[in-house]
Amino acid sequence: MQENQNQDLENEELYEHYNFTASVGQEPLRVDKFLMNFIENSTRSKIQQAAKAGNILVNDVVVKSNHKIKPNDVVRVVLTYPPAEQLLVAEDIPLDIIYEDDTVIVVNKPAGMVVHPGHGNYSGTLVNGLIHHIENLPTNSNERPGLVHRIDKDTSGLLVVAKTEFAMANLSKQFFDRTTERLYYALVWGRVEEDEGRIEGNIGRSLKNRLQMDVFTEGDFGKHAVTHYKVLERLTYVTLVQCKLETGRTHQIRAHFKHIGHTLFNDERYGGDDILKGTTFTKYKQFVNNCFKVLPRQALHAKTLGFTHPTTGEFMQFNTEVPQDITDCLEKWRTYSENSKEQTE
Repeated sequence: MQENQNQDLENEELYEHYNFTASVGQEPLRVDKFLMNFIENSTRSKIQQAAKAGNILVNDVVVKSNHKIKPNDVVRVVLTYPPAEQLLVAEDIPLDIIYEDDTVIVVNKPAGMVVHPGHGNYSGTLVNGLIHHIENLPTNSNERPGLVHRIDKDTSGLLVVAKTEFAMANLSKQFFDRTTERLYYALVWGRVEEDEGRIEGNIGRSLKNRLQMDVFTEGDFGKHAVTHYKVLERLTYVTLVQCKLETGRTHQIRAHFKHIGHTLFNDERYGGDDILKGTTFTKYKQFVNNCFKVLPRQALHAKTLGFTHPTTGEFMQFNTEVPQDITDCLEKWRTYSENSKEQTE
């Protein structure tokens, strides 16, 4: 049976839909359950059907649904049709282009826009707009045109896009060597006591919630991550901070600040959409809910981006204004803080 399945794989043109590597701390787990932890909106029956058809491979060997995953195993799901994210369609989407030349583009991404197509978001992404704006963008190692780095859907701010193969390689090395400059503004819950600080801790996928990243201060799990921060403004029960990334891990700022007890304001995925600090008064709860309405996403903005131009060698720095939704939320907190001071004086 195994031999027949392998022959089927060789005779059909297959496309990789998913590729996951089990962590070093992975406990033995059935492959169907393992995949359910990573593929959003999947069902066990669909995964089992894929396994029955010989479309699930572990370390390039076809396996059954009850195969046990071990640390560092590479799990792939291959099917006879290309995934939707590979069927890129150019779309005439307005882009806020801050800078453009023959080599690079700097884009100010609005909150709510997904950077690249993926499960559940196959249109309306930044990449769909980019390939309409420019033909023949180079692709990165994940076959995503122009992308050197990314920011989350509900994070606003600056990204640099490569227009040539050389620029792609050059900028990728700058990000790998940590020679780029990336400054974020974040509004976090609670009073951050230190004026400046450094958060260090490996970041990896949470062992409890597959949609979150977690911080692991001991052992080899996760990837090394460092965030530097500086307090810009303390507003009673929240703090505005500037974050400088030394590394660029998935959800780095969101995970690091939750780890030190200062979850980002209105960060639904990490619990920041609850009232984490403050009073129990009904008026205060209503005030916070009004802030959530003004800022219906996590309070995080990629404000400054600096890099060395791939062809000229000039260091270029770009800045954006803080978006209106974050500004409006800050104004509400400033008014609240001023009123609180008056009442205590």
